[in-house]
Amino acid sequence: MLKLKEAEKIFEDYICQTYGKRRLVLSYGSGLYIFDTENKKYLDFLSGLAVSSMGHNHPKIVKALNEQAQKLIHCSNLYFNEPQSRLAKNLIEQKMPGYKLFFCNSGAEANEAAIKLTRKFTNNPEKSKIITFKNSFHGRTMATITATGQTKYNESFKPLLPIFEYADFNDINSVKRLIDKNTAAVMLELIQCEGGVNISSKKFIQELSELCSANKLLLILDEVQTGAGRTGKFFCFEHYNIKPDIVTLAKGIAAGVPMGIMFAKKEIADAFKPGDHASTFGGNPLACAAALEVLKFLNDKNLQKIYELGEYFKTEILSLKNPLIKEARGLGLMIGIELNKKIADDIQLECEKSGLLINSIHNEVLRIAPPLIVKKSEIDKALKIIETALKKY
Repeated sequence: MLKLKEAEKIFEDYICQTYGKRRLVLSYGSGLYIFDTENKKYLDFLSGLAVSSMGHNHPKIVKALNEQAQKLIHCSNLYFNEPQSRLAKNLIEQKMPGYKLFFCNSGAEANEAAIKLTRKFTNNPEKSKIITFKNSFHGRTMATITATGQTKYNESFKPLLPIFEYADFNDINSVKRLIDKNTAAVMLELIQCEGGVNISSKKFIQELSELCSANKLLLILDEVQTGAGRTGKFFCFEHYNIKPDIVTLAKGIAAGVPMGIMFAKKEIADAFKPGDHASTFGGNPLACAAALEVLKFLNDKNLQKIYELGEYFKTEILSLKNPLIKEARGLGLMIGIELNKKIADDIQLECEKSGLLINSIHNEVLRIAPPLIVKKSEIDKALKIIETALKKY
């Protein structure tokens, strides 16, 4: 069994140093719980960064993967495969009528596809500017890291692509000031998850949608984290009563198997022609088999339950009346607890020691994103651990 010191040595000697210090070697999981190689049990309220939407080792996901693995794991997109066709049909007919989709493997790839499609649809080298937002996060490719409005992620990789400008989040006038004859699109997250679980206001999004329509700009929504039921709707934009031109999805859609998807309105999607874009692994049978099970789970009843559990968590965390808690915000099971002091890293560590996995953002916000199958009793257990950790400070 791999021990922590051995894992650290392997990481140091053989793996690119793109991640900071890690303290756990995880071994296996079951439901909401995950275990390390010392057999310590953790309540997982991070879900592998909102990826393990069905928890760990969910029997329906395991069954779907086992059955598909015995048939066909990969065949490339030179051929059709049944799970991909079924998933595409179900997603479009049930969730996104009037759109087409592109399968890939990650959120960054989905956003990259959205950026390329915007360029192809606009078909004008001069009209290539995309407005994104400060404190945003869109991925790690050269295009998506440039789209990301945080210098800590892109400063080291200059020169960046000269097509992005950054507006202030929730400030429509800031967007208006950046629009010119070269602007092609506006791209944003409805909830800046990595940025601190910052939520866009309904007024701002309505005004932004109208502004894009008036100026013939594409509205691109990055729902890599907020999609696939995370906020209590299949897409977060359903809370805002708008229809984006392009929307991206990844993370929880295949319950831990890598998958990204870009959706675009038909008239926009048709700008892509054979050879314009591709993904070797995109929509492979194994990932699609898992995603089909996730789609079955995300019915109206379960989506409503996800939303209600999120509201319950926010109400209960505020009822602690701890002076360190500044705000609890979020939609569904994407929640941020903002603290009055820069001690989120310490609180994360205290929770980890007590058997709860959460995430610190900027040392100011605790990100809470449990699997979507979470129960109220498990939320209560997590709340008690967080309460105890806060009392130490």
